[in-house]
Amino acid sequence: MNIEIERIELFLLKLPYVHFFETSLGREEERTFILVKICAEEIIGYGEVVADTSPLYSYETTSTAWHVLKDYLIPLVLEDSLTNPQDFYEEANKYRGHPMAKAGLELALWDLQGKKEQKPLWKLYGGEKREIPAGVSVGIQDSIPELLERIHAFLQEGYQRIKIKIKPAWDVTICEEIRKIFPDILLQADANGAYSIEDKETLKKLDEFNLLMLEQPFPPYDLWDHSRLQKDMKTSLCLDESILSEETSRKAIEMGSCRIINIKVGRVGGIVEARKIHDFCQERDFPVWCGGMLESGVGRAHNLHLASLPNFKFPNDLSASKRYYAEDLIEPPIEITNQGTIEVPESPGIGVFPQEERIKKATLKHEVFKAR
Repeated sequence: MNIEIERIELFLLKLPYVHFFETSLGREEERTFILVKICAEEIIGYGEVVADTSPLYSYETTSTAWHVLKDYLIPLVLEDSLTNPQDFYEEANKYRGHPMAKAGLELALWDLQGKKEQKPLWKLYGGEKREIPAGVSVGIQDSIPELLERIHAFLQEGYQRIKIKIKPAWDVTICEEIRKIFPDILLQADANGAYSIEDKETLKKLDEFNLLMLEQPFPPYDLWDHSRLQKDMKTSLCLDESILSEETSRKAIEMGSCRIINIKVGRVGGIVEARKIHDFCQERDFPVWCGGMLESGVGRAHNLHLASLPNFKFPNDLSASKRYYAEDLIEPPIEITNQGTIEVPESPGIGVFPQEERIKKATLKHEVFKAR
């Protein structure tokens, strides 16, 4: 891509949730994240860094990501004139770790390229699907009746799959109560690493509830114990936090640690690595799906284009804008169709339009880096 970058901007944003979101890692009322903006020849590319303020889901935080972007990744792009996302991916690999920071900048470069070439990103990625099956993630609630009420509301909106968050003492009974009311819905459970192998007998009881999958029961580093659990459960295990790259995907598959892989762009370091994982799994007839990190419309739109690839086999954590935010950063908002799908945007790049006044309203910190 022959284009001259003029400046890169970082925004630290805060958006309140319309409803708290709780996992085994804790409860959140709002989301703080970094937006990356690249300006080049009157074209603007946007990316989102999904790191949070605390090192819970990942060791990365908004503070570490800002530091790595400012002191290493942005200078790499500006000094070496790296405008091609593949070139950036290869050069940025010399810096260990920090996949969320890398992904945010790479996403902005992809958006820039799509707009330069006047193509939506799904065409650059080799995507095929025009509509993406939509699932929704339902956090831990204050009571079982409240959980059931939220599930019912999301089903009324048309979501094809419900994912619940679980943790010790909020697991077997919860699934039992859900199945009493909703015996036939697509249901999966996500533990975010809250259990250990000592909890195997409890986790095996989840086999009774016809779950689509059980996601990340053990901590990220524990491929071996996941393989031991998978051998003893009929429910398919899905790995999320454990999958950092094509290499860890290979190891997980060879060890029998799971039967499904969740691909998150931020967790694996960008679209280039995400596509490598997708293609590796597709060659082995091993299904994947696209997870979410409660992104704003910018990150969510990027995820929609990725999920258009053919091996994304299950409803994805790609919800409507109103699921999390009263006022998203983009127009038009992301919405669910009557068929429980989300249409992949057709305009160039990410295909949606970030609203500068909304970005400004949500901004806590802003910094500009100019090309020499």
